[in-house]
Amino acid sequence: MTDTVIRLSIFFGILVIMLIWEQWAGLRQPAEPLLRRRFANISFSVINSILVRLFWPAGLSVIALWAESQQLGLFNALQWPFWIECLLAIVILDCLIYWQHRLFHRVPALWRLHRMHHSDLDFDVTTALRFHPLEILLSMVIKTAAVIALGLPPFTIVLFEIILNGLAMFNHGNVQLPKRLDHLLRQFIVTPDMHRVHHSLVWHESNSNFGFNLSIWDRLFHSYEAQPAAGHLQMDIGLDHYPKLRARGLIQPLCIPWYSAEKNADATKTSD
Repeated sequence: MTDTVIRLSIFFGILVIMLIWEQWAGLRQPAEPLLRRRFANISFSVINSILVRLFWPAGLSVIALWAESQQLGLFNALQWPFWIECLLAIVILDCLIYWQHRLFHRVPALWRLHRMHHSDLDFDVTTALRFHPLEILLSMVIKTAAVIALGLPPFTIVLFEIILNGLAMFNHGNVQLPKRLDHLLRQFIVTPDMHRVHHSLVWHESNSNFGFNLSIWDRLFHSYEAQPAAGHLQMDIGLDHYPKLRARGLIQPLCIPWYSAEKNADATKTSD
C-alpha cells in the first residue's frame, strides 16, 4: 500500500468522522446553505490536490529520499537514532507551519491569498480544506526547501502530513469538547475552541492562535488567546470587509486576492 493510499484513507476517514460528529452534535447553526458551502470547500481541496500532483508528481517523500541519497541537509549529517530524528523533525515542521501561518497574516501580498481561507462565513471541518491554490503551491515550495535543507527522513514527512491534515480537520470542527477535556488537550494540541478564536471578526482574536498541531507555539511566542470575548455561540466568523457574496460559490473566493484594495484593509489592520 503506497503512502498516497494510506494518506487518502486516513484523510477521508477523519473527514467522515468529523462530518458525522458535526451532524450529531454541531455547536453553531450554519449561516450559509450547508451542502453548497461544503461542496465548494471540498472542491477547493480537490483542485489543490490536483495542482500539487502536477507540480510535485513524486511528492515530498521522494524529494527527501533524493536528499538522503545525496547526503544533503542537517539530519543526514547528524546520523541520530531514527526515533529521535522523527520526533525532532515533526516538532521542527510544526514550528515551521506556525511561522508560515503568521507570515501569511503579516505580509500583505501573502494575506491576499490567505484571506480566502478566512472568508468562510461558517467554521466547520470543510473550512480546513478551503485554501487558495497559490497559497498551497507556495506552502509546498516552503516545505520542499525545508525537506532539502534539513534532510528530513521520508517516513517523517508522510507522518507529519497525516498528522497536520487530521488535526486541521479536527480543530476546524463545528464541535465543542467538554470544558475539562478541552482544557487538558489544549495544553498539548490545538482544539476546535482554540482555533475558532482565530477565525473571529475581532482583530486581536483573529491575530492569535496560529498553531495547527501543537499549542505550545502560541504560548511560547505570545499569540495565545484563550476564548473569544463574545463567546463561541455569539462570535462572528469571517471577514467584515467583504460583501458576503464574494465569499460564496467556487469562482468568487478564488478571485478574492484581486479584489479592490479599498474594500480590503491591510492585513495588520483588519480581521485576519
